[in-house]
Amino acid sequence: MFGVASTGLFLAFGQGWLADLANPLWMGLLFVWLVGAILTSAFGVVRHADCVAIKLGEPFGTLVLTLSVIGMEVMMVAALMLAKNPEPTMARDTMFAVVMIVLNALLGVALLVGGWRHHEQHYNLQGAVSFLTLMVPLAVTGLVLPYYTAATATPALTTLRAVAMMVVTAGLYGVFLVVQTRSHPDYFKEPRGVRWSAEAAEASEHANFTVHSLPFHAALLVLWLVPVVMLSKKLAVVLETGGERLGAPPALSGLVVAILILFPEGMAGVRAALGNRLQRSVNLLFGSALSTLAMTVPAVILISLVTGKMIQLGLSPVNQILLVLTLAVSTITCMTGRTNVLNGFIHLVLFVAYVILMFER
Repeated sequence: MFGVASTGLFLAFGQGWLADLANPLWMGLLFVWLVGAILTSAFGVVRHADCVAIKLGEPFGTLVLTLSVIGMEVMMVAALMLAKNPEPTMARDTMFAVVMIVLNALLGVALLVGGWRHHEQHYNLQGAVSFLTLMVPLAVTGLVLPYYTAATATPALTTLRAVAMMVVTAGLYGVFLVVQTRSHPDYFKEPRGVRWSAEAAEASEHANFTVHSLPFHAALLVLWLVPVVMLSKKLAVVLETGGERLGAPPALSGLVVAILILFPEGMAGVRAALGNRLQRSVNLLFGSALSTLAMTVPAVILISLVTGKMIQLGLSPVNQILLVLTLAVSTITCMTGRTNVLNGFIHLVLFVAYVILMFER
């Protein structure tokens, strides 16, 4: 209820509260409040998405959870793009942060804690390869090529190129969803012979809450999205003002947004790895990264075309190297269908490098 109550208060008094952010203490208080309220609402979304997942079974359940989280991402990015003085790179930085957090930080932690407890873990190789097969071209075309193919000196998109990218990206993701849910759903299920540990029962979705009817949880899932959307607009004002005052790199705002979006689902992925359900971790984490590239890119392009807001999708050369390196390491990690703690450490080192380089001028 904290998120709902906060939404009501900010709708009633938020304009006055955000009108004067000269006091750093007041700005910090609003930031903590908004972050807490958005996180609470995000956990509500994920909880009811989990219940829908239980009702639908795999792979549909994980897909619903992933799409719910990415829906939050699109809404938060849209709120930031429609702020008073948005950074043209905000959407790009948020998407890049999501990919780096998912494929390096969260995947690294999941592989590390899972490997530490179970020594070696197994997953369905065909499913992981399917994710990466689509993720690589979408990442390159959405976040790398715009830097080199722009008509001007800045990595902006022409209208024709933007529309073509929207159609191709959405079409490819549509084909992937058919493969995941219709033609080859077994690729995304636990491989035969994998035994759940006792911790798996504790980490199971059934352990923490009661599951009701499908319409009940579907309705509450949508309702919990409302505070996320409304409060994101208020958070955009605080992030914009705070970033300017502190002289922080614009990418830091994207990192904050990405952490808020991914925290609940990331914890679900780590718990699944602890319970020796690495396939669920792969589905959640790889699915989040893929959905970010496949859904957020068309969404921000559409917002840009409709509103006239300028966007820049092409990453800087340093971040391009980090992205390609992350995709290459992820591909190598998934070559055998089994992982250990070493894979986790490697991905975490890449995430640390990403954070450090963010502050390099």
